Amino acid sequence: MAPIPTPPALPGRRTRAARPHRAPGRRRLLPGLVLGVLLAGSLAGIGAAAALRDGATAERATTAEQYSTALPFDLPDTRTLRASGKLVFAHYFTPYPLSLDNRPPRDDYYSRNYLTANGEKGKHRAYAGLLRDRPLPAGPETGDWELAHLRQEVRTARDAGLDGFTVDLLSLSGRNWERVGLLMRAAAEEDPGFRVQLMPDMTSLDTTPAALADSLAQLARHPSAHRLADGRLVVSPFKAEEKDPAWWRLTMDELRSRHSVRTALVPLFLDFTPDRERYASISHGFSDWGSRTYHRQSGATADADRAHRLGKIWMQPVSVQDARPNQGIYDEAGNTETLRASWGAAIASNADWVQLTTWNDYSEGTHFAPSLHNGYAYLDLSSYYLTRFKTGAWPKIVRDTVYLTSRVQFAGDRPPAAAQPKVIEPREGTAPPRDTVEVLSFLTAPARVRTGTGGTQGAYQAPAGVHAQLLPLRTGHSEATVERAGRITTTVTSRYPVRRPIDRQDLQYYAVTSGRSQR
Repeated sequence: MAPIPTPPALPGRRTRAARPHRAPGRRRLLPGLVLGVLLAGSLAGIGAAAALRDGATAERATTAEQYSTALPFDLPDTRTLRASGKLVFAHYFTPYPLSLDNRPPRDDYYSRNYLTANGEKGKHRAYAGLLRDRPLPAGPETGDWELAHLRQEVRTARDAGLDGFTVDLLSLSGRNWERVGLLMRAAAEEDPGFRVQLMPDMTSLDTTPAALADSLAQLARHPSAHRLADGRLVVSPFKAEEKDPAWWRLTMDELRSRHSVRTALVPLFLDFTPDRERYASISHGFSDWGSRTYHRQSGATADADRAHRLGKIWMQPVSVQDARPNQGIYDEAGNTETLRASWGAAIASNADWVQLTTWNDYSEGTHFAPSLHNGYAYLDLSSYYLTRFKTGAWPKIVRDTVYLTSRVQFAGDRPPAAAQPKVIEPREGTAPPRDTVEVLSFLTAPARVRTGTGGTQGAYQAPAGVHAQLLPLRTGHSEATVERAGRITTTVTSRYPVRRPIDRQDLQYYAVTSGRSQR
């Protein structure tokens, strides 16, 4: 496919980004490629430029053979994980592939237009840039670079233990549509067992049952399209409640009568209220978009139970965080607490499938995919919980590993109004904002953990297994070192310092792991 000299801005996607939060109560591996590339110093005021000033670098990529050694446990092989009846997908958002124009990272479309206040002719100036993070830099490459990059993303997901992607169908034509087909081709070529589940985005699509059926039938020809064992094509519309059950029944009828495609509908609702049971007669299962704050995960068991009582499978959302500069809102994720709580909900609710929300939606800051600011940390953590979800047993910790997370600024700090007129505020109903560094340790045996936050030293005794320790956020870098029997077993230092004052808000939690190279 030919390079795209000027990638378009986000398509009609603003409505999808405005997903409602749960109200109180129930509503609630990249083989051989060195990625130690950072963005240009001209991007003043953003994390990448700060990293350049401090000499930090992005994590290096790992081969499939090296992947498990970066984790605190031995990840079962792909065959073992796929033998489980439980499936884990990640929501793939087509506007943000690894590269948009195959240019060097310090001068590519992300750097020029999404990470700067003046990008795309100043359209993101009010909130000081559309994005705060980006994919780990890739390329430039020769040949069919788009296909190569998509194959790379499939490998990364597969090597982390995922079964496939749920792909967001934003449109039925144009670049995002073309990228869906290319992703499905990449999956088939890279790993025939990797599944791509079709997710028509009903906040963006203005279509008819016949037109949608025609498009879904076209994608159904790809061997990577997710089908059940009985051959039915899985269709999981985002915000399915946008259309009533009769509309979806007509779409399924069109697929069957005109294209000979039988369908298993798994509607995803923005809020799985009792009213959604109206869809039971036409559905194979149900799902929900979920919450991005740690104290709103308790309803998962009730949702899964309701689906199972109706004889349906349940696809549980698992999230890490959510921060949206262009909408001026964020959720308090509590370091990794939301990630751990939502994975815990998936396990406790006996969900059938899981959807990581999202793989790569950088405009919402919800990404699990390896990124410039987080490396592989959030994906590595998910591999641990994924193993328990799929095998039914917690994996044995065989390597001391520490995950360090914090923001790079204090939640209450504000930039100059001239630099960022539209500020980001906590979403209504989210957990109270907090300024903390979290040391999440995976230890083979009890050990002493020495810590440093902004030059202030401390220490504590950590137990074997998984343990989260919170420390006050301070300006500067944070670090943690594990000592046992007078020997250092592992150590980690944040790549990005906490700064004051700030020139723009960045309310995502940054993560780093001791399991991967920090060179």
